[in-house]
Amino acid sequence: MLIDGHGRRVNYLRISVTERCNFRCQYCMPEKPFSWVPRENLLSFEELFSFVRVAIDEGVDKIRITGGEPLLREDLDRFVAMIHGHKPDIDLALTTNGYLLADTAERLKEAGLKRINVSIDSLKPHVAYRIAQKDVLGKVLEGVEKALEVGLKVKVNMVPLKGINDDEIVDVMEYAKARGMTIRYIEYMENVHAKEGLKGLTGREILDKVKARYTIKKVGREGSSPSFNYLTDDGYKFGIIDPHKHDFCESCNRIRLTAEGHLIPCLYFDEAMSIRDAVKAGDIEKASEILREVLRNKPEKNRWSDENAEESARAFYETGG
Repeated sequence: MLIDGHGRRVNYLRISVTERCNFRCQYCMPEKPFSWVPRENLLSFEELFSFVRVAIDEGVDKIRITGGEPLLREDLDRFVAMIHGHKPDIDLALTTNGYLLADTAERLKEAGLKRINVSIDSLKPHVAYRIAQKDVLGKVLEGVEKALEVGLKVKVNMVPLKGINDDEIVDVMEYAKARGMTIRYIEYMENVHAKEGLKGLTGREILDKVKARYTIKKVGREGSSPSFNYLTDDGYKFGIIDPHKHDFCESCNRIRLTAEGHLIPCLYFDEAMSIRDAVKAGDIEKASEILREVLRNKPEKNRWSDENAEESARAFYETGG
């Protein structure tokens, strides 16, 4: 069992398989040039899996594959199959922008993937274009339908932005509800790579938008999830992730691994330790030692707060934010 320095059990590993992305979302990487980390600097799937196998054997029972856009990593289903083959009952999920999902959903499902989270920030083509700086909506919605068709469980993520898509909060909810999908609204997370001047809605402002059409009641958190859940009067459950609060930090159960081999204890901390050299040398014992050192140094809470807000210098497309 993996225990951090604050006595919390860590059983959730998020793996970013690439920093590359085919969108340029305003809240993430609007001006990122094509100066990507060379492919040869990335750990191979075999190298990543050599560490993942140890993490699973030590108690990790939930894995999420992220990016960047993870479906840009060629043959991702092969990596999924490695993990599934080692522990078939592991909770294995993927976060994606959905653009390539229609062509990959069936292979991913067959490889052992169980769940996906898809970002849908707007149902209006011109607004989706404004956010992603690319004509994306048609292919994203096609990908969602394909994922549902092959039997993947789908959640929708939406980042509400003032003056951009804040009038669609209920519309996106009703799109998700009609298809049996949960929606989670994510407060915009300040970072130095986002478009200057961008403003997100607070959790309270999001709730006010929903309350204009529904009566809602609090449900609370499930386990270590960062999402605080609510129930509408017609029985639909939705969630809000508010990183500016610390109330989910006390039960945080996750660590992050980047495609280059950096182990990160918290999304909003810039500190990390690398397992790259150990994994490439086949020294899994050393990689395990580094894992335990990262856990010992895992912070008690993040650095966001309404009183003393900080901006992350690490890009979320590197860590799967």
